[in-house]
Amino acid sequence: MKNETASDLIAALDELLDLERTALVDGELERLGTLLPQKEKLIERINQLDSVERDALVGVQNKVTRNQSLLNSAMEGIQAVANRMAELRRVRRGLETYDESGRKTQHSTEVSKNLEKRA
Repeated sequence: MKNETASDLIAALDELLDLERTALVDGELERLGTLLPQKEKLIERINQLDSVERDALVGVQNKVTRNQSLLNSAMEGIQAVANRMAELRRVRRGLETYDESGRKTQHSTEVSKNLEKRA
């Protein structure tokens, strides 16, 4: 580590958080994997400093909170897609109904893969 000041490290983290936000907003979730190690190193270096002005970290904290909210929304979206895909797989396997006595009946929706030739 060269003689980095707290303001240099905070500025670098601030810029990295902006890149993280852009990746989240653009849906480039794979980029988050490359940004995370950089973010962790910067935070570790900031934590190693003897003194950091609390006021200097307020803007960074706001961006961290904003990005966490975006990340949570992305995770909820991914979970919703996974749930929807699971539901579609269930529907493709067949339809379940219940008769008047409460017994479940499975109706297959399998489509024949045989090709019928017509003239």
